[in-house]
Amino acid sequence: MNRQAQSAVLFVLGAALLQAGLTDLYLRYVKAGLRPLVLAAGVVLIATALATAWYEWRAKAKAKEEEHAHREPRVSWLLVLPLFALILVAPPALGSYSAMRTGTALQQSYGYTKLPKTGPVRLSLADYAGRAVYEHGRGLKGRQIVITGFVALDHSGAPYLVRMALNCCAADAQPVKVGLTGQIPPVLKPDGWLQVTGTYTAKRTKDTVNGGPIPYLEITQAKPVPTPHDPYDETWNN
Repeated sequence: MNRQAQSAVLFVLGAALLQAGLTDLYLRYVKAGLRPLVLAAGVVLIATALATAWYEWRAKAKAKEEEHAHREPRVSWLLVLPLFALILVAPPALGSYSAMRTGTALQQSYGYTKLPKTGPVRLSLADYAGRAVYEHGRGLKGRQIVITGFVALDHSGAPYLVRMALNCCAADAQPVKVGLTGQIPPVLKPDGWLQVTGTYTAKRTKDTVNGGPIPYLEITQAKPVPTPHDPYDETWNN
């Protein structure tokens, strides 16, 4: 690949990173806290591309390389096409297919925040799962609990509510799962997002993939909701 193609690839890659960082697209790849690094990387790549193009132009002007240089095959420019795809096509967030083929990543928190004394308790899915498993529902019994996640069905059709949790990026995403019981909607669409209201139950099962604990929530109400701004849940490892 010649210097012109190199600078073009660097420029397009830098532009893709800037476009991702300035919109919500970067959330499909890395967690929210890494946004400044994504933007910084985009700026550095664009600056490098412009510097490379400038030095190449100066070298050609000085040595008249257009008359003597060995021309690189133009097929090298095809390397730019995947980068345009990165800009134009946003990959979907990981969903039920990945979740049900990966063991639950539920981890015990160092501590749980104090719950409000009255009203429904709105928790992240990972927070509810951790309290249900490691605190045996302490503070949750008899309370209305509201959690949100996407639907996943196992091989037998049993429903789960899931959030994918990140350590750093989508490549290391792992699911946290909550089994559903009670007034389950008659039709559930895998990957559809639900906000469910229910009560704590001591029922739990073991994940068939890694044997990890999966708590349950007894549903009293469920309604579909749009995919959230950030489809990944980072609270599990905080």
